[in-house]
Parts: sequence; structure tokens; C-alpha cells
Amino acid sequence: MTSSRSYRIGELAAQAGVSTRTIRYYGELGLLVPSGHSPGGARRFDDDDAERLLRIRELQVVMGFDLDEIKRIVSSEERLRAIRAEYRSGSAAKARQRELLEEAMRINRELRDEVRTKIARTQGFLEDLDAKAVRYRAAMRELASAPARR
Repeated sequence: MTSSRSYRIGELAAQAGVSTRTIRYYGELGLLVPSGHSPGGARRFDDDDAERLLRIRELQVVMGFDLDEIKRIVSSEERLRAIRAEYRSGSAAKARQRELLEEAMRINRELRDEVRTKIARTQGFLEDLDAKAVRYRAAMRELASAPARR
């Protein structure tokens, strides 16, 4: 993707609905590195950085991954993009293409396993809540059928 816009940290934060401190923290963790700096040294972010920030937030808020998990996922996705670019360039020999596909398959399998683990934990939590709901309804029925106390 060709980046066409330069964002100051405050603009990027507002666009993503996070604080500038969050963006700085992501930078400290190596999750979001500015694409450049102004002559005065201020961070500058481009459209690719904005997309990456939105992806980080999606993985955090929607999927519930922690920042260590997100770092692994984002790094894996970047590696998959690089593999795809090299594979599609047509310059790699068949042996290299095979290596690239094997690596992509391994990374994809690892990501799928991570998501399956997250789904299993979420499913376990949901099952616990369902069991509690059954107990609460049973307690309400008992309460409704018991004679009133004075």
C-alpha cells in the first residue's frame, strides 16, 4: 500500500480512539513504530501505521488478545505479507517457492492454533456463565414456590 498521508500522534490517536500515551506505549513495545519524524523530531505516522494501529486495537478489543499475543500475531502477519510478496514476484526458484509455502503454512497453523485456544477459553467462560444461569433460574423457581415467611 502506498502511504499518502502523514499523521501527527494526536491525529492518529483521535482517529483510532486511543490516547497518545497508548500510541507511545505501543511504540515502546515495538508494536507501532512511526514511519518517520518531523524536522523537530516529532513522530509522524502514515496510512500503513494507522491501519496497523486499528489492527492492534481490533485484536485487543474484539478478540481479547493481550499485547504479547498481539505482537506475535502482528509479526506473523507481517512475515506472511513478505512471503506473499516474494512468492508473487516470480523471481524465486521452485525450491524457494516450496520453502516460502511451507513457512506460510507453518505460520498460518500457529495463528489458527492461537485463535482456537482463545475460542476454547472463551467457550469455557461462556459454559460457566450458562451453568450459573441455570442455577439462578432454579433458585428463582424455588423461591417462587416456597411459602412466604413473615
